[in-house]
Amino acid sequence: MTEPNLRIRGLSKSFGGVRALDGVDLTVPAGQVHALLGHNGAGKSTLIKCLGGAFPPDAGTIEIGGTAHARLTPRESIAEGVAIIFQTLSVVDSLTVAENIFLGQEWTRYGTVHRRVQEDVAAGLLERVAASCSPRDRVGELPMGQQQLVEIAKALSRSASVLVLDEPTAALSGAESDALAERVEDLRTQGLAIVYVTHLLAEVERLADAVTVLRDGRVAHHSTVAGHTRRELVEAVVGRPEPGPDDTAPTAGPTVVARGGASALPRAPGLVVDGLRGPGFGPVEFGVGEGEIVGLYGLMGSGRTRILETLFGGRRAWGGTVRVGERVVAPDRPADALAAAIALVPADRRRQGLFPALGAQDNVLLPSIGPLARHGVRDLAAERRVFRALTEAVGLRPVRPRLPAVAFSGGNQQKLVLGRWINDARSVDVLLLDEPTQGVDVGARQEIYQVVSALAAQRGTAVLFASSDPEEVVALADRCLIVSGGRITGELSGAELTEAALLSAVHDADDTAPKTSEGAA
Repeated sequence: MTEPNLRIRGLSKSFGGVRALDGVDLTVPAGQVHALLGHNGAGKSTLIKCLGGAFPPDAGTIEIGGTAHARLTPRESIAEGVAIIFQTLSVVDSLTVAENIFLGQEWTRYGTVHRRVQEDVAAGLLERVAASCSPRDRVGELPMGQQQLVEIAKALSRSASVLVLDEPTAALSGAESDALAERVEDLRTQGLAIVYVTHLLAEVERLADAVTVLRDGRVAHHSTVAGHTRRELVEAVVGRPEPGPDDTAPTAGPTVVARGGASALPRAPGLVVDGLRGPGFGPVEFGVGEGEIVGLYGLMGSGRTRILETLFGGRRAWGGTVRVGERVVAPDRPADALAAAIALVPADRRRQGLFPALGAQDNVLLPSIGPLARHGVRDLAAERRVFRALTEAVGLRPVRPRLPAVAFSGGNQQKLVLGRWINDARSVDVLLLDEPTQGVDVGARQEIYQVVSALAAQRGTAVLFASSDPEEVVALADRCLIVSGGRITGELSGAELTEAALLSAVHDADDTAPKTSEGAA
């Protein structure tokens, strides 16, 4: 019997008193795409890092091609044929494609690098992954999808038999995601064992042969994908039945506005935008009522992110007016927006939203330290009280006030940024969210949706969010504005607000609308 390319048995790993992995088993034969799902903090990242040699496991074995290891170093992992493509790519922008592929394993003779030979071999590897770039192209000048294919070509140059893709489409456009899916299918036919970490169930349904779900460091579910519905996969991830259309809502927990219900009632204006123009968009006109959640949906380059950034003062408006309630505001800087009770949760939480080295409590309460202080001195007891209440409201895990933000999983990092504007010491009238659950698993997604919905329902906050995920728009929005070429080209609400209608509307609009500048989301 042929040994599988990868077999993990009884893998366990603890950090202090926290058990991150608890007896995990995972088997991936050659030619299989195996999806790895789980809530943030479920143990996916720890498992990958044990496989890649970054963390030594406390117990268990990792078998690669029939050879068992109690632990691996990064060098041993590579030598055994494991290649991990992380969400944050490890390419060097200033080097060429060929130089990146052979970085650390250059072909030399008498101390001289054989660049032409490397370029010839690189060309073959690029053809194998159907990349359109040249071996001599500078990687920093390539789109993200091509950079990812360079990483995969590098893995193939090292004769990888196990390929791990960690949230591979998080930063890709729809076309790039489709192209990557085709490459994954090609690599499966070439005999690679592929571990595909994702939070997008559509990708699991399209690509995966089998799925393993981790919950609290343990294997909670394992099965083939065929024959399972999306609802069953969601239930496996969250650990409880997903409410169906006829199910009654639980009486405990946050109050959630029924999408498409209360939105039909008249609302007082929370945010009114009239003739707003800025770099790459405009003029746009729309309103968001108090307690209403409105989505901005469009393709990459549509201008949806630029609208949010201009409302927050991150970009200078060229014209138009903005009103919050009855007040006319002119947010030329983020400080002006915050003074007008407008806050933004950016898409890139790690670079734009968090202070990685600061603890969780300080990250959340930075804007609130002054208001909570007494006679100019920090009121630490009040800060702890506000933080504890917030952790319960948003479901933060783990509840460790001093743990640096960088140590939290992606979904919990997003909760920290979101919590900055919705705690008991600080509230806003208008909340802007850019890709609110990008890189967040399905369980944490539902928690974030509940928090945002409760904020709108209970505090009357006007919520405006931009998303490239039609499933998210349908789940969260009362109404959705279609954005294309920097303009509002349509609106969907109620029964009309479906994934199919969103995709049809945005693609129809994109065929006729002028394009904004490259990269302008």
